[in-house]
Amino acid sequence: MAATAKKPAKLKTRLQPLGDRIVVAREAALDTTAGGILLPESAKDKPARGVVIAVGDGKVLRDGSRSPLQLSVGDEVLFSSYGPDEISDGDNDFLLMREDDVLAIIE
Repeated sequence: MAATAKKPAKLKTRLQPLGDRIVVAREAALDTTAGGILLPESAKDKPARGVVIAVGDGKVLRDGSRSPLQLSVGDEVLFSSYGPDEISDGDNDFLLMREDDVLAIIE
């Protein structure tokens, strides 16, 4: 039996991050192990990967112009577990972080 994961949730509220910040829906933790053992909530690891669901306008440079972000909505990313702030939207939790906290885009 293979390990299973749930799809990331979507925001119910319109949220526009500022500057070089992004909103990420964290990938759901695995419900079962590869051997088929069911995991309780307390034993699940929080994955350090997710999907970008909103992006800011970009970082403001010294001359007043904006540097566009490298990420776009829909990108699947790996991120540092120390950088993001958790925000709630109803039953779902999302992460608000700077683009610098993203380590890689998964292709």
